[in-house]
Amino acid sequence: MRIAEKTGKTVEDAIEACLTELDVERNKVKIEVLEEPAKKGLFGLLGTRLAKVRVSYEDDHGALACDFLKSVCQCMGVQAEFSSLKKENQWFVNITGAELGILIGRRGDTLEALQFLTNLAISKKLSEKIRIVVDVEGYRQRREETLIRLAKRLSEKVKRTGNRVVLEPMNPHERRIIHTALQDDTRVSTFSEGDEPNRRIVISLKRTKEIS
Repeated sequence: MRIAEKTGKTVEDAIEACLTELDVERNKVKIEVLEEPAKKGLFGLLGTRLAKVRVSYEDDHGALACDFLKSVCQCMGVQAEFSSLKKENQWFVNITGAELGILIGRRGDTLEALQFLTNLAISKKLSEKIRIVVDVEGYRQRREETLIRLAKRLSEKVKRTGNRVVLEPMNPHERRIIHTALQDDTRVSTFSEGDEPNRRIVISLKRTKEIS
């Protein structure tokens, strides 16, 4: 929650100052009048006490992320719809529309960059670290299913041939999917080698000592 306290000649002046500082609309905040301005004194002279108000706003991380992504897409000339959903301590933002491949990029590279920028922008705006997952037309779910099938297929190849397999470079999230998919396989092991952004997963047979 963000809170601003301001003074002004009138209550309205103080409220407007708070709204400007918080950069939010009036219908989304809670307003408390802490002090009324002094009424006119003797001979019609104004009192010296200013109005004081407290304005509080509960940030909607999903809405902020959607607004940020909307502005990015507008700069890219991409028309899309944005929706958000909170699960536990994470916000999930899904982008839908026609011909959104440009937002995904090769192997999801552009999507990862959009997600990184979104988390950076919102965390900076709110001065707190948050986790926002950005997806385009359910791409991440489809990609995860594809990677799991790939992991299973390649692990069978390793067990059949005895030769290790080196996968294409992947980002940390996708590597984690491969590791998790094969973590319960008693005959193969997985590890990563190389440096970012060319870090790859290797699937190999477990050594006899590892199996026992």
